[in-house]
Amino acid sequence: MKKAAMAWVSVDGGPGLALWCMPLDGALYVVSGPGEQTAPGLADTATATVTLRGDHGGRIVTWPARVTRLLPGSEEWGASAPLVAAKRLNAAGTATELVERWAAGGCALNRLAPAGTPLAEGGSLPDGSLAATPRPSPAVRLTHKPFRLHRVRRR
Repeated sequence: MKKAAMAWVSVDGGPGLALWCMPLDGALYVVSGPGEQTAPGLADTATATVTLRGDHGGRIVTWPARVTRLLPGSEEWGASAPLVAAKRLNAAGTATELVERWAAGGCALNRLAPAGTPLAEGGSLPDGSLAATPRPSPAVRLTHKPFRLHRVRRR
């Protein structure tokens, strides 16, 4: 968990969403809300399931998490939010401005702490890919002919 930058978080048995996170003090911190990543239901739940993958891309552990939302102005917020903001890549403004934006904009800073023994790790991981079929989407992409820089002459 110390090297985690992405975690797949599942809320209420739903699909796992890939979320940017920051490990700190034995837990993962996730920011979501306006202007940040989308994590439906995470700010309103007490438990979630977290899956972490290793450098090789394979799953290394899945564990139950206790979710705690940190509120702006609290002692935990004051200690954690600046550290999370400092590691946030591609953020507009300084870490202090980012923390202020999170507090004013209704963003949720959640702490995901391990809540029990891992559900799967090491030898208990399944051998299959566990790939799910893609969820339905209204987005449609038409396939076009491949781009060619030069005209191809036919003989």
